[in-house]
Amino acid sequence: MPKLPVDSLGVAVDLHGCPNRCRHCYVGTPPQWTMGRRETESAGESRLREVTSAFRVAGRPLRVSAHVWEPDYSADYRRLHELENELGDLPSARVEMEILSIWRLARDEEYAPWAHSIGVRVCQISFFGLEVTTDWACRRPGAFRDALVATERLLASGILPRWQWFLTTRLLPDVPGLLALVEELRLRERCEALGGPLTLFLNCPSPDGEAAQLEALRPTVEDVARLPPPLREQSERHLGSALGEAEGVLVERFLRDERPVAPTEADVFADPLWLFICRDDNVYANIGELTPPWRLGNLAEDGAEGIIVALEEDRPPALQALRTVAVAELAARFGDRSSRRLYAESDLKSKLLRSHLGQP
Repeated sequence: MPKLPVDSLGVAVDLHGCPNRCRHCYVGTPPQWTMGRRETESAGESRLREVTSAFRVAGRPLRVSAHVWEPDYSADYRRLHELENELGDLPSARVEMEILSIWRLARDEEYAPWAHSIGVRVCQISFFGLEVTTDWACRRPGAFRDALVATERLLASGILPRWQWFLTTRLLPDVPGLLALVEELRLRERCEALGGPLTLFLNCPSPDGEAAQLEALRPTVEDVARLPPPLREQSERHLGSALGEAEGVLVERFLRDERPVAPTEADVFADPLWLFICRDDNVYANIGELTPPWRLGNLAEDGAEGIIVALEEDRPPALQALRTVAVAELAARFGDRSSRRLYAESDLKSKLLRSHLGQP
């Protein structure tokens, strides 16, 4: 493609890593050497300024983020937020993303009031089930309890908690307990008192990044049929679509689709388009996961101009496949016509594309 079909560009720089190693993270977990390792305040500010300056070659308004994984993991989150606004041509995406650090919410009593002061009114909190399963999914003891403390502190600060329940076979036995917890905490009434309503929904993990390893836990159409109808219905209202269809049904449909996975530019580029700059200077886009087939290049070696050209010319193997490999070919080679596992169309295409790229 001749140039990036976007009006603006986001650059997200990994300065402080992540306290979690979540099994559902679509970009994958940070490399082990970045876990808990943080830039000093001065080094982090310098790095953010350098990267922002480098990507001004793109000739588009920039939005800046000081994190790739957990937002506000740094104790200096206030200053970093100011820097995002200072260095970016557009405001920080914190408010519109509706995502905060659950880890910090549970440990910093001043964090939720600060988030409210900058305009955050909704924050998403993810659960994989009750305590044992959620802690397992985050690979961190205490993650479930952190989510409950975060919920209380959000409500106390005037921020609506939005509960996302990741739908796997490990969640299913915990559904009655989770619904009882909603009633016990009076979440609906308390959210309505803030102008609510409570948003609570089920969502299957996308089969990419770290979540590709969860495919054995993907529910079937029959599993979903046994869910309480009100829970299924409110999930579909929030998502704007059904929770999914059986893989076999989708495969039969895909076999008749001779178009590539992403037939138009709008199907390739996420909106907004973000570039993720990791500690090792490797750069990826939020089009796919942070794995070699999606790597755009290395900022230190290729420069920002080289990164942009790689995007424009579809140089990474994954981008080439998106634009050239027919859905029918993927379905014929890798689809399972007998499978009753539940997928959204886009998620099954992602899974089949991963197989095409040789990713486990």
